[in-house]
Amino acid sequence: MNNKMFLDELSKRCDMTVEESQVLSQKLLDIMQKQWQEGDTISLSGFGVFEVRKKNERISVNPVTKVRMLIPPKWALTFKPGSMLKEKLNGKKL
Repeated sequence: MNNKMFLDELSKRCDMTVEESQVLSQKLLDIMQKQWQEGDTISLSGFGVFEVRKKNERISVNPVTKVRMLIPPKWALTFKPGSMLKEKLNGKKL
């Protein structure tokens, strides 16, 4: 599903125009991005948890040249699905 398809479906289910659903979607993403930039975790009940984690620096080896290089630390966004989402994905009825 791409963004246009998502906005169409959201507008149908929420009985709003596509433009209104686009504004709603953008505001939601803005809020989430702000929280992640502050290092906060976002937990959506029944869906899962989004968390910002720091990945430590590490040494990597190029398999072709065998040259070792240092990969600097970075921040990564992780997602852990909730139990209800896992059950739905596995076809279990609730």
